[in-house]
Amino acid sequence: MVKLPFVNKQYWLIAGTALLLVICYQLAFKNTLQAWAVHRQLQQQLLQSADVSTEPAYIARKNNNLDQIIKTYRIDSVIFRNNVVNDIARLAEQEQVKLTVVPADDALYHTPRFIIQKLNFEGGFFPLLKLVDQLQNTPGIGMLRSIAFKTQKLSSGESAKKLNMEIYLEIYR
Repeated sequence: MVKLPFVNKQYWLIAGTALLLVICYQLAFKNTLQAWAVHRQLQQQLLQSADVSTEPAYIARKNNNLDQIIKTYRIDSVIFRNNVVNDIARLAEQEQVKLTVVPADDALYHTPRFIIQKLNFEGGFFPLLKLVDQLQNTPGIGMLRSIAFKTQKLSSGESAKKLNMEIYLEIYR
């Protein structure tokens, strides 16, 4: 009996291992390596296009949007004292609420960027809440910063109370 070299078990082990590696590469590793290469390519493209801040059209749109937001809350203090107080009084009258106090301009409430204006109203609870809703939804008046409800007795003998609302409006200069 003659022993052929390809019959040796060591050769079969080497050939089987090589064949197994080729099959594994074709079925699993090849797809993984291709997906990894595509991922690297897309990641590089994303990094190249991620810096949108240098595009002039994007910057112009962003500035326009910011200007629109600022216009909602920007107002001059002289205009506020004249036109806006009249608008607020008109809204209060529509809701059967009385604008009781518009204090003088206080420098304490002024910051470099904002003016804070205090207003006092008197009326029923639900009309006051409707007024708050109207003030929030009316453009050009300012943004409501704080609201406080307070009750006061009308006289010492009576049990009736009146409801006061104190509002602080914030206006961008």
